[in-house]
Amino acid sequence: MTRSALLGKQCACDRRDRSKRWAAFSFVAALLLAGFCGASPARADAIGAGMQAYARQDYTRSAAVFLRRAELGEAVAQTYLGYMYANGRGVPQDFVAATKWLRCAADQGYPDAQFLLGLMYDKGHGVAQDFVEAEVWLNLAAAKSDRRQRDYWTRIRDAVAAKLTLDEVAEAQKRALEWTPVQER
Repeated sequence: MTRSALLGKQCACDRRDRSKRWAAFSFVAALLLAGFCGASPARADAIGAGMQAYARQDYTRSAAVFLRRAELGEAVAQTYLGYMYANGRGVPQDFVAATKWLRCAADQGYPDAQFLLGLMYDKGHGVAQDFVEAEVWLNLAAAKSDRRQRDYWTRIRDAVAAKLTLDEVAEAQKRALEWTPVQER
């Protein structure tokens, strides 16, 4: 293979990688934007500053902003921070820290965090792999998803359910129905 052919393949791979990274960023930004829209002005300013830093790929700055807000119990900041720990953006990759922050937001009923936490349980990242627990969180997230997310989240939930027995699916559904949000602060 000629050098120019190799370079052409490399460029195509680079474009695909950039495209995948942009798609992942856009997906997460869309997930988290829903929680940002209903924020109070002071909270919106702080969360907005973190989101702007994240959009500029200034992950260290956005992690610092989100950490302050997450410690105050804000689900949007906790979700961003959990996602950043899961992917090593602005903070060292740490699945245990990611699940901690995602769990804080998921417990408050924030569907984006519930979805991401369900994925963590499905893969066993930061927690013991538990398909029933994954199904509980994915079921809760899909139930509160908006129109843009519903099909995707439902497909993911159903894919996890396919790994379960009928009794396990029934147990996950029962736990999801009995779940109540925790008020943080």
